[in-house]
Amino acid sequence: MTTPSSSPWRLARRAERMNPSVIREILKVTERPGIISLAGGLPSPDSFPIDAMREASARVLRDSPREALQYAASEGYGPLREWVATQMAAQGLRVDASQVLITTGSQQGLDLVGKVLIDAGSTVAVESPTYLGALQAFAPYEPEVVTVPCDDDGPLPAGLAVAQGARFLYMLPNFQNPSGRCMGEARRAALVDAARAIGLPIVEDNPYGDLWFDAEPPPSLASRWPEGTVYLGSFSKVLAPGLRLGYVIAPPAMMPKLLQAKQAADLHTPGFNQRVVHEVIRDGFLRDHVPTIRARYKQQRDAMRAALEAHLPPGCRWNVPSGGMFFWVELPAGVDATALLPKAVDLGMAYVPGAAFFAADPKPNTLRLSFVTVSPAEIERGVALLAQALKGD
Repeated sequence: MTTPSSSPWRLARRAERMNPSVIREILKVTERPGIISLAGGLPSPDSFPIDAMREASARVLRDSPREALQYAASEGYGPLREWVATQMAAQGLRVDASQVLITTGSQQGLDLVGKVLIDAGSTVAVESPTYLGALQAFAPYEPEVVTVPCDDDGPLPAGLAVAQGARFLYMLPNFQNPSGRCMGEARRAALVDAARAIGLPIVEDNPYGDLWFDAEPPPSLASRWPEGTVYLGSFSKVLAPGLRLGYVIAPPAMMPKLLQAKQAADLHTPGFNQRVVHEVIRDGFLRDHVPTIRARYKQQRDAMRAALEAHLPPGCRWNVPSGGMFFWVELPAGVDATALLPKAVDLGMAYVPGAAFFAADPKPNTLRLSFVTVSPAEIERGVALLAQALKGD
């Protein structure tokens, strides 16, 4: 007989490896009035195409309401999959629509990849630092995570030796979350050659690739090694994250198992959302819409660069991203960004400590700043408050 305070539930071992998102917990703090949040990796709501979505929703409900509100194919809405395949061909990756699986956000794509490819105790390789959400998605499948040495251009090809025998190498080549770095052409070519030479598959995550400011990034890793790469894309950063719409592009041999994993997870991504998005984008809407996002984010990037140069003390180092949403800041040696955060919040600003983005050997003096959801004036004020917190540390 159990007592009122005891629980009959026995958690699976994998549940012990699940941890709350540091970023999501920090976002709760930013809901306090007056906090300037440079923390969340959220796209600007001012970029959401609300009118286009409203009109597309009306057309879908007028023209195909029963189909849009019914269960749908697990693979995804056929015309949307065709659109994705066509777009990828324009970027040098020639795939058939049968290789496209529509997911409930690209985060689900990470979960499906983990479910299909990771055994308990098997090795997964990641960058340093890397996307926290990927570490969370892979963790329940109990991998051993190894970190590939990196520099400001991304993973070092010679460093792939530590990943020998890994199930895959996970990378974000374009405006990486959290570091903001973008791999150059030569590094991409060398990495793919090195991975191919040791038979190391690649999982390429590309939610930010359309958010370039001055020059389009080099061709994808997948276009260089299609049979050895799984590619993840998203509509969250160019339309709206609330739609929860992403996609996986995989070699034909992998698609059946990814599809089965998708069916077991949620049967299919909401068909209504898929049809609305296709209705919005099918006639070239993104060709005009995405440049407006780039222009907005570039202005905010420039405001943060100026604020960092004006306010942060000597000993701080940061990148200047050529696209995306983030600055990665290294504070002077000995400063713990996690311990500093409550002081910054008390002053009225928030950021994400960098330690959570490392699979091993975290750097406590790092932090991530997002510049896309606040005005240039708020950016300047927020960075000034960060500097004030540092001076009082």
